[in-house]
Amino acid sequence: MNHADILGQSLALPCGVTLPNRFGKSAMSEALGTIDNHVTPKLERLYGRWAQGGTGLVITGNIMIDRRHTGEPNNVVVDDERDMPLLKRWAEAGKSRGGAIWVQLNHPGKQIPRMLASGDTLAPSAVPFGKELKSAFKTPRALSEEEIQEIIQRFATSAHICQKAGFSGVQIHGAHGYLVSQFLSGHHNRRTDQWGGSLANRMRFPLEIYRAIRQAVGDDYPVSIKLNSADFQRGGFSEEESMTVAETLANEGLDLLEISGGNYENPAMAGAKGVRESTANREAYFLDYANEIRKRVSIPLMVTGGFRSAKAMAQAVDSGATDIIGIARPLAVEPDLPNAILAGQSGVVSRVTPRKTGIKTIDNMAMMEVSWFSRQLHRMGTGKDPKPDESVLLALFKVIATMGVGSFKTRRLRANN
Repeated sequence: MNHADILGQSLALPCGVTLPNRFGKSAMSEALGTIDNHVTPKLERLYGRWAQGGTGLVITGNIMIDRRHTGEPNNVVVDDERDMPLLKRWAEAGKSRGGAIWVQLNHPGKQIPRMLASGDTLAPSAVPFGKELKSAFKTPRALSEEEIQEIIQRFATSAHICQKAGFSGVQIHGAHGYLVSQFLSGHHNRRTDQWGGSLANRMRFPLEIYRAIRQAVGDDYPVSIKLNSADFQRGGFSEEESMTVAETLANEGLDLLEISGGNYENPAMAGAKGVRESTANREAYFLDYANEIRKRVSIPLMVTGGFRSAKAMAQAVDSGATDIIGIARPLAVEPDLPNAILAGQSGVVSRVTPRKTGIKTIDNMAMMEVSWFSRQLHRMGTGKDPKPDESVLLALFKVIATMGVGSFKTRRLRANN
């Protein structure tokens, strides 16, 4: 089969739902909500654009389950039904060309910038960030048993609301150092109760979240998790632990495992740590892990990070290493990339390349490239095309300014409520 035939195959999930092709838009945080965390029409436009581009599964970015705890200004929060009309329009836009749209549900835990946090930040344990990020984030407060149970139910409530609004499925964000990832990590989770210590205790949190969501949405609704292959941190979440968590959730009935890696302190998900030549040649950062986990689980896998060419994408699926090709940054610049590949255009390669300013201090900032790609999402949200030649430095300054103003407004809004 050629590339288009391989990537154009449908995929049946354990719950009985079928995805139309093998392209999955991995979550990118859009920050296109209002300052008080409501849905806006920009999200409808953006996801309609990706649906038109041929992506079979689009996963939203960073939908928060508690408006008291958001990871950045303008995150959307779904903790009640007040936005139901706009949620329904967003869901319809994502499904408008026959694909699926899943909502990524998240709690940031202690990953709330100091300039945004108006009260305590929460985590499994009161472990601060390392010295490089300590000044940007508060030392968190350890969650109580009652708060843990409340958060579990919030995930389930948000999932049920999204199902009611017409979204095709949900994904638990268990990666990149957010709260679920913090519970899984022996570095961040130093509890001595049923939620910490052994891996069985540390993975109790995502397991109970999954069970609560499954009870809320039923057996025929897709439920996924995004999980780190490892967090690449001393004393943290290891590959072997990750595989055990994946195997446990698969046995519970999970529909899809998305594989990524890293956190704010070690952002491997963005390729920031560099990759071996063999990894670069086949493009996918986490394919070695996928090949190993494939021996232990039979559920569909989505590998995200590094894919750029139709050839590498097709090879990864054809080899059986992954079922869905997770792509993010290429779709921020080329929303029609899946259609181009599925149309059989030979040699299709994404135009995404590293974004640099030439100023070493700025280029080493993890936020720099993220800011540039975020700007492209905002352009599509306003009905414009992405701008591949936009100045990286200008995008960074605009995003920093927007975040600063947004953080101030958010703190003031919360203080007045």
